[in-house]
Amino acid sequence: MNFKLTEEQQAVKDAARDFAQSELLEGVIERDTEQRFPAQQVRQMGELGFMSMMVDPKYGGGGMDTISYVLAMEEISKIDASASVSMSVNNSLVCWGLEKFGSEEQKQKYLPRLCSGEAIGAFCLSEPEAGSDATSQVTEAIDKGDHYLLNGTKNWITNGNSASIYLVIAQTDREKGHRGINCLIVEKGMEGFVVGKKEDKLGIRGSDTHMLSFTDVKVPKENRVGEDGFGFKFAMGTLNGGRIGIAAQALGIAAGAYELALKYSKERKTFGKPISEHQAIAFKLADMATKIEAARHLVYKAAWLKDEGEDYSEASAMAKLYASEVAMDVTVEAVQVHGGYGYVKEYHVERLMRDAKITQIYEGTSEIQKIVISRSILKD
Repeated sequence: MNFKLTEEQQAVKDAARDFAQSELLEGVIERDTEQRFPAQQVRQMGELGFMSMMVDPKYGGGGMDTISYVLAMEEISKIDASASVSMSVNNSLVCWGLEKFGSEEQKQKYLPRLCSGEAIGAFCLSEPEAGSDATSQVTEAIDKGDHYLLNGTKNWITNGNSASIYLVIAQTDREKGHRGINCLIVEKGMEGFVVGKKEDKLGIRGSDTHMLSFTDVKVPKENRVGEDGFGFKFAMGTLNGGRIGIAAQALGIAAGAYELALKYSKERKTFGKPISEHQAIAFKLADMATKIEAARHLVYKAAWLKDEGEDYSEASAMAKLYASEVAMDVTVEAVQVHGGYGYVKEYHVERLMRDAKITQIYEGTSEIQKIVISRSILKD
């Protein structure tokens, strides 16, 4: 693995950082307080290509590698994790899933809209009694010949109200277990599809997180992704890539908090000198920097394996597990470095600390990542 970024990768990183600083930073505290989705900024991200970075250019995407994607995710997450989670879902789950497993007709119909920023996608797996466990779906898609009748509820759906294209995982034949699950493309406006309440969350409060309900929604057969019964494999495949995006988000949250703490430590003075010159603070900063660098290597390795066409399921789970833990550790320490100022909104670190917690929860909790990792290392 070459640790030196290419000119293109560095340009992507710089562009993402510039966008985050110039377009996302202003108003980020207000959006968090008001739980306001960054609609204008997400549209701009679509126009700039950040919402479809890895999609083939023939469908309107950027045709970039996964390394470039995680570089951009990291920079945007430093400033606004609510914006970056929309970017993550659109890239890692919706666009990637459709391009990898969808029919050519589905790609032609949906990817250009998702790539241009005209449309945002949502990935609908979690339910009130089933988080990342795709085998426990209660939502049903009854086969009616030329269409499915979709009934059920999905919870904690990112882009829930702002999306217009939804990938919905549903059970078609319960007797077949995981082989009886399908993924259906549902469009906003289909009769019987209702966007429910918005969640009042601890962190990523600008993210548009809703409950969705489906009552006899008629979904054409051509909207099924893959062969009948392919839904479980679709969900597992997309979640593997999704973990890389969330790991990059966690990395960005940690790095953003560290940069703020480092800057503050050089400006804040006690006992006649900057607090960075006190060993207690200097050692905190050293630990933070080391953890972030270790997490960065795990994230980049997972992305590199994906680009190389290698099995990256273990690496992505490791990256997501460790980077999310680092995000929590580093943001807590960033608040501590700021002292009382870290507890107020205008210094940003309290928001980053709240945002960090979700990275340990979505795309599978830490325990689920450990299941994936342990199965991988023990299979031989």
